[in-house]
Amino acid sequence: MADTVQPRDAKDVEAAVQWALAEGKTVEIVGHGSKRAIGRPAQTDVTLDLSTLTGVTLYEPEELVLSAKAGTPLAEIEALLAANGQQLAFEPMDYAGVLGGVAGRGTIGGALAANVSGPRRLKSGAGRDHFLGFCAVSGRGETFKSGGRVVKNVTGYDLCKLIAGSWGTLAAMTEVTIKVLPRPETEQTLLILGLEPARAVEAMTCAMGSSCEVSGAAHLPAGVAGRIAAEELGGGAVTALRLEGFSPSVAERKRTLETLMKAFGELATAEAPRSRAFWKAVRDVTPFAADRSSLSPPQDERPLWRISTAPSRGAELAAMIAKGAQAQMFYDWAGGLIWVALGASDDAGAALVRRAVAATGGHATLIRAPASVRAAIDVFAPQDAAVAALTKRVKESFDPRGVLNPGRMWAGV
Repeated sequence: MADTVQPRDAKDVEAAVQWALAEGKTVEIVGHGSKRAIGRPAQTDVTLDLSTLTGVTLYEPEELVLSAKAGTPLAEIEALLAANGQQLAFEPMDYAGVLGGVAGRGTIGGALAANVSGPRRLKSGAGRDHFLGFCAVSGRGETFKSGGRVVKNVTGYDLCKLIAGSWGTLAAMTEVTIKVLPRPETEQTLLILGLEPARAVEAMTCAMGSSCEVSGAAHLPAGVAGRIAAEELGGGAVTALRLEGFSPSVAERKRTLETLMKAFGELATAEAPRSRAFWKAVRDVTPFAADRSSLSPPQDERPLWRISTAPSRGAELAAMIAKGAQAQMFYDWAGGLIWVALGASDDAGAALVRRAVAATGGHATLIRAPASVRAAIDVFAPQDAAVAALTKRVKESFDPRGVLNPGRMWAGV
């Protein structure tokens, strides 16, 4: 088992990486470990635990900007923002449910390192789009900064876009700055009942192309929808369209959307409390959550894939997977994000998923599978030779000796 180092501040992080370089050690970077089971299994000498780097260091509600140490829990930040009528508009999901962890332990640094986002991504963007700046320690043992504390920042290279989604393989972030936005006064969700996936994608496409400013569009097939609200939805398929904002605006846009959607099927409405609960369940992939409430094995440890594609191809891609294996799935981002739970197999269904993605476009990430499977196959989308060479050069620029999270995303990187 790897030794654990808990730095007290950014200087300690720099010292820890410099020590690892001097001793020829490799380092796994973690916060509270809420996403530790995603990616190839760590084979490192030391665990650098950043969970003690906590606290909001700057918050200016009027300027819509917040800075916090990387190990600050998202729950703490969200509570502070809610008290000031604001929110993280990229709606970061909590992976605790699908990975069988403890809810609310994700950190702001981890969310940005993984470029986490939720249902509102189709309107507000992903985590990287709200990432303004950071302080970090590279694999060279050097502290560096990028970005700033203003929304319109054009100083130097936009390294935030590079660090977001790098899963700690390029640098250990110690402090981050993010853009925050006002929290909507209210929300409602228009539900269309009983649609097949292809027809649901048509409805969601129509809604997204309207003037109604839909901030969430998801389709849950029969059976899957029942895992969120069996009594309210009757276990049948449901297509959900969220509207947020001031009450008069939401009411008017809902009337317009109902006129557009009545041709697709029976309609229902989820008012604000029910709507918020529904979208939190979609965000956190509650239908495929692992049940670790007892000492017995979790009820749902099926391999879980997160697949992104063009919304117009979502139903086609899902049908290709369903034709080749028993699968349960649901759609977010108007069909552009598909969560797929497959039966257990030696490769977690990777060959089937990769074929479907190759045929329709997009990329797939294996979110949940045993460590032995994640060590044997590509967890993240395989890269062609040119992109792999570029990835390796970027890694070598920040971490020439492969000290930080080596092999977390791809073998040898």
